[in-house]
Amino acid sequence: MTVRTGVGGRAGRGLPLAVWGLTRAVLLLCVFKVFTVPGPDVTSDVSVIYRGWYEVLRAGTYPLDDVTWQYPPAAALAVLSPDLLPFLEYASAFFVLALLCDALVLGLLLYAGSRPGTRNAGAWLWVVGVPLLGPTVYARYDLMVTAVAVAALLAGVRHPRLLGALAAFGTLMKVWPVLLLVGTAPGRETRRSWSAAGVTGAVLVLLSAAALPGAFAFLTFQRDRGLEIESLGALVFHGARQFGWEGRVELRYGSMEFAGPYVALVSTLALALSVLAFGWLLLWRLRARTFAVHTPADAAFTAVLLFTVTSRVISPQYMVWPLGVAAVCLVFRGSRTALPACLVLVATGVTLLEFPLGFAHVVASDGEGVALMAVRNGLLVAATLIAARRLWRDTVPGARQGRAAAGRISRAGREDTPASAP
Repeated sequence: MTVRTGVGGRAGRGLPLAVWGLTRAVLLLCVFKVFTVPGPDVTSDVSVIYRGWYEVLRAGTYPLDDVTWQYPPAAALAVLSPDLLPFLEYASAFFVLALLCDALVLGLLLYAGSRPGTRNAGAWLWVVGVPLLGPTVYARYDLMVTAVAVAALLAGVRHPRLLGALAAFGTLMKVWPVLLLVGTAPGRETRRSWSAAGVTGAVLVLLSAAALPGAFAFLTFQRDRGLEIESLGALVFHGARQFGWEGRVELRYGSMEFAGPYVALVSTLALALSVLAFGWLLLWRLRARTFAVHTPADAAFTAVLLFTVTSRVISPQYMVWPLGVAAVCLVFRGSRTALPACLVLVATGVTLLEFPLGFAHVVASDGEGVALMAVRNGLLVAATLIAARRLWRDTVPGARQGRAAAGRISRAGREDTPASAP
């Protein structure tokens, strides 16, 4: 469906706005506990953990003695953000700010989709996908980071330096937005965006280190994390428990992790897979030659999927990362990420079933828990492989056979140009 400018465009934006309003009202009712969602209380991270960090940060230091603080220094801004709404209690202010970030992303996607040569499929993916995570999405600061990432990718079409600056800011909030820079076109765009990222990152690092002690304590806490039970590698031990594996599940570093024989080995293999993923991205970067306006978003989507799937931790809120980047991809008509984006959408819905609804089954590694994790992670693996294959075929010379296929790539690159982009 295409959103057009003028009266038709305004009418076309009415339906996604209405659906967004209805679904977000339900999310707010859940986080404010008007409705209670079965399973663990997902809001306790804000009311207990974030609030505790807030008090420490206001006292003039990063949480040096709290191993659950595993975030880069700019994450402090998200934790302190409820101060923007001093008339609300801390958790309530955080939920309202999450809602505003959600609305900002929708607004950016709708605006981008109203331009010639674009579409509103990205806005619809966001409208439908976010509530599929349930109240967890408003009870973590990942949505705020994703808003920065979406703004960076959309702004980068015409302003590479702004892409770099926003990517650096997002990176210092939660690391993964550094992947937004992997697909910038070689030459001037890459020089501008990467140099802006370097300067912005350096300034923010210096400011963080000067403002509060302990800005980089998170590096030690992150390094020591183990294999979280929702990760891809954890499927090995979910299966092994059916055959008498003598391991256990423990609460460590703020999440449920496997502990026992061979866990360290599988965790190391997961890190090795991440290294291989980086190697593939580097190879793609060196081989790619065809860069259309949608290529940076497509490459970022693929990169985020690669590093999410190979991570030792795939917490439920992580799903909002590929969802937001996929929404940007779908804004552009030339992008061929529709299938992996739909797989991510389905995986997001399955994530709600495993957390919080079925988390007890996941912890117990019973039949239902194993099935949920196998389906969710299987969908993510499929989405990753398809996205990577399509990115390679669309950008690397010789990846498609025949002149007709090469001609289609060339025409897509000419039709989907920055002149028609948001």
